[in-house]
Amino acid sequence: MRGQSIDQKPQGYQDLSRFRVPRGFRGRGPIITLVWQLVQATLFGLSPQPCYGWRRFLLSVFGAKVGRGVLIRSSARVTYPWKVNFGDYCWIGDNAEIYSLGPITIGAHAVISQRSYICAGSHDFNDITFPLVARPVIIEPEVWVATRCFVAPGVTIGRGALVAAQSTVLTDVPAGMIVAGSPARMVRERRSPASKLGLDPKQ
Repeated sequence: MRGQSIDQKPQGYQDLSRFRVPRGFRGRGPIITLVWQLVQATLFGLSPQPCYGWRRFLLSVFGAKVGRGVLIRSSARVTYPWKVNFGDYCWIGDNAEIYSLGPITIGAHAVISQRSYICAGSHDFNDITFPLVARPVIIEPEVWVATRCFVAPGVTIGRGALVAAQSTVLTDVPAGMIVAGSPARMVRERRSPASKLGLDPKQ
């Protein structure tokens, strides 16, 4: 019948009525978490574009490690800032999602472009209670994650690698490589200006 809701008992795959957030999983108490959500929606999210220093300050107040010259847009979202390390001069673009259920490290001079999703949390689908699982994500220095990419939990993207637009990164990416696709696959090595001068950019 049209409009009739489907209300069936779980068939043994996942029973969300039994889901619970593990004690201490967020890394801060519920009040601090709620305050951050309110700050992010107002003081952070409504701040004018040039107010990068203000947003760096707010992130650091809530426990993020924020390096010099970090540029993070007001529309970017950070789930738990106290689990994030922003390296010097890294850029976080418009509507980028830093889903820091687990630790996320974004290295110096790295770029996370607009609408990309850095994901450090998932669920154990083999457990009927569908528990949360946190796995760290490491974006090493000088990486470029282009627009609308997804980086999965537990992934490390090596120094200087480039992730092409709309790619899905499910496994580690070696340093200095260009990857593309869904799932992302290696395309070629990324050349650097330093290599033209006979220097090794990976050192």
